[in-house]
Amino acid sequence: MANGSSAEAAVTGAVSQVGVGRLHRGTAIALVILGVVTIASLWVLSVDQRLIYLISYLWFGLVYGILLQYGRFCMASAVRDLFSVNVPRMAVGVMIAVMLYSLTAAAVTAAGVSPFHPHPLGWHILIGSAIFGFGIVFAGGCASGSLYKAGEGNGGSMLVLLAISFVQAWFVSTGTWSNGLVPSSWAESAAAKGMPAQLSVTDGWFDQFMAGYIWDLSGTNVASMLGMGGTAAGAFIGNALIGAIIPSAVIILVLYAVYFRKGYLRRAGLQPGNVSWQQEAYGVWAMLTSSKKTAFAGLGLGAFAGLQMWVVGGLRDKYQIFNFGELLHKMGYNSGLSMQNTVFDPGYWYITTQEAQFGGWVMKHLGGNFDDTIFFGLENGLPNPLMNAPLLMSLGIILGAAMISLVNKEFKWKRPNLETAVFALAGGTLMGIGARLALGCNIGAFFASATNGDLTGWIFLAGMALGSYFAVRVMNWWLERKSAKEMDLDLDNM
Repeated sequence: MANGSSAEAAVTGAVSQVGVGRLHRGTAIALVILGVVTIASLWVLSVDQRLIYLISYLWFGLVYGILLQYGRFCMASAVRDLFSVNVPRMAVGVMIAVMLYSLTAAAVTAAGVSPFHPHPLGWHILIGSAIFGFGIVFAGGCASGSLYKAGEGNGGSMLVLLAISFVQAWFVSTGTWSNGLVPSSWAESAAAKGMPAQLSVTDGWFDQFMAGYIWDLSGTNVASMLGMGGTAAGAFIGNALIGAIIPSAVIILVLYAVYFRKGYLRRAGLQPGNVSWQQEAYGVWAMLTSSKKTAFAGLGLGAFAGLQMWVVGGLRDKYQIFNFGELLHKMGYNSGLSMQNTVFDPGYWYITTQEAQFGGWVMKHLGGNFDDTIFFGLENGLPNPLMNAPLLMSLGIILGAAMISLVNKEFKWKRPNLETAVFALAGGTLMGIGARLALGCNIGAFFASATNGDLTGWIFLAGMALGSYFAVRVMNWWLERKSAKEMDLDLDNM
């Protein structure tokens, strides 16, 4: 018996050592990634300390990636889970993030260092967000979700990112063949703008969409609408409380009433007609804490998204710039800057525009011409990817997600099959087109906007939910059709 016990202990110890070894390998790779990023950051700062502006984007991306992967935080999952299986967990996490981000954003605004500017209000938001929402269901992830899933080794998500990047670059540089689709009012308004000679606003649909339609619109936030713009009270009461927290709370209560309450009452042994408000409050709390990881990720994303605004705003004040392109110009780095010596630099968490820049940069080096477009030539530029601050933030999200998934032994290379690849490319294509029409994605056009009192963010959310709803219906139809065909084949082979 003693010998048997010793042998059993030896086997158990060996198994434990194998488990530890696996954990250590994943952790070791994660530490290598962290070390490489740290060394690279220190080297960049040794070249020019002003490049801390660039490095800050990368490190915030790392944090976002860790939080996104830890909480499996994806807005595509939020809407898909609601419409497919009636589960509100992820949607609740998103609303938690919105409420906290609104408070940190309000503090940054009150401090006078907020880089946020409201989006122009128009029909393009609803149409673009609906197309985007339709795409995220087929892609299997939103813009941020695709990034963190790529960090887990998901090949389908990598295809989504490629599609988003190159489709956007193509869409914003459509040539004269698309002029027939341009309303005459846009063409007239664009032609009257008096643009630089090297920039033609009559060579494509998107340029005239921007110059003849978008530039004629205006945007505002709740604080300004209430006559409290530029004040701390406006930031906290107008933008945060009225513009973000109350709408989020209403959505949470709706989610509870429609998707969670029935199951909660059944589990608690309560009758629907005899429930006190205290018991209802317990039910709401149970929903909020039903997934602690998702809730924690939402809290973390809200806090760090606001912190990034404060850091970037402070760096802009320190270097007396409004845009990273100005800092690059001061350092003598002019390659890839726009005609205005600017580059895309939102100053807060944003996705898709930097991916469009990556696609445009690659296509330009393959012989494409993008310098005479509004999107690249006039506004966002085409900087080298290593000098593109928001693109490094996206890279940081991928690396951060890879690190935490390696530590938790969740990293796995997943090669997509043909069907998954087709869905990923189709979904990414729709996401790219929708993001350009709506001037942003689920992060820039919804998350960052709604939390800063910009009501266009809620319009984007409504359009995204609408598009996702119909996409789920189409996806369910496809799966039922596929299942029926497979069943028929099985019967034929019997």
